[in-house]
Amino acid sequence: MKLRWAAPVALLAMGTLLGACSRSDTTDQIGVYSGRHYNTDKAIYKRFTESTGIQVKLLEAKDDALIERLNTEGEDSPADVLILADVARLDRAAGMNLFQSVDSVALNQAVPADLRDSQGRWYGLTRRLRAPMFNADLVKSEQVSSYEALADPSLKGKLCLRNRRSVYNQSLVAFMLDEQGLAATEGWIKGMVNNLAEPVFSSDTPMIRAVAQGQCGVALANSYYLGRMQAGDKGEADQTLAGKVTVRWPDPVHVNITGGGVTRASRNPEAAQRLLEFLSSDQAQGGYAAANHEYPLNGIGEDPVLQAWGPFQQAKVSAERLGQLNAQALELMAASGWQ
Repeated sequence: MKLRWAAPVALLAMGTLLGACSRSDTTDQIGVYSGRHYNTDKAIYKRFTESTGIQVKLLEAKDDALIERLNTEGEDSPADVLILADVARLDRAAGMNLFQSVDSVALNQAVPADLRDSQGRWYGLTRRLRAPMFNADLVKSEQVSSYEALADPSLKGKLCLRNRRSVYNQSLVAFMLDEQGLAATEGWIKGMVNNLAEPVFSSDTPMIRAVAQGQCGVALANSYYLGRMQAGDKGEADQTLAGKVTVRWPDPVHVNITGGGVTRASRNPEAAQRLLEFLSSDQAQGGYAAANHEYPLNGIGEDPVLQAWGPFQQAKVSAERLGQLNAQALELMAASGWQ
């Protein structure tokens, strides 16, 4: 029986169409649910098929929608692999029992221990950094040299933040909880809230534009958002704006991941595992991470934008630990006034 996939947006918008996907009983094809939306991913899946003979049926949609969809489909899901941005989402999917454990020497060798689940339920595939990005006309580099510095009163009226619903911010606060403890993190959040120049933003790109245009002196954003703009992926106007924004790596810097795992419902777990092994291999890493100006699992890679930003000291806290602290982080953000 062949797997039939309709347009992802229509499927997610219309629950009655969930049955349009049928399960695969063959070993030469797998279904992939992915929160990534890059044409280059399709080229990498094609290379995987050429290398292994395993066909990839891809469904791309927003991460949270994919989690809910997979949970609703249960054992009837056609998905063999689930790929999500941010460890908090991977941890949530694992907590909902949507993954099965994988024991793979290749994955354990390719993915550093701090970027994978200790039970083998999910594995990091790329890295993204959340760091201060500043306008040198408004603030000095030393004023934003650490996450803690963003709460300093000298930045009052100069800081922009994304809202607390952003899972990226939740993971950053989880990192601070692990690094600084509860009391210090609470004080840090309140200090940053007092420094806000604008109401909180709903996404990173407009926030970076605001920094470039002088509405904010500094913002906390994911590295790939600025990478897209500086590389010209968002157009010439954004590329010009992004030239006014500089990244400052804290020491250490908070690292998050895009990752994936074999679904609980998979009928082709061996083929699904082979795809994860392929995506984490040197053969695919450059293209998979570079598609979104993310960092590969190891090193900086060959992306000229990322190379221009230079090296960084990665924090030692594991991705798994960040996921475990997510609920506490979100509760603290709400209690401390982060809108």
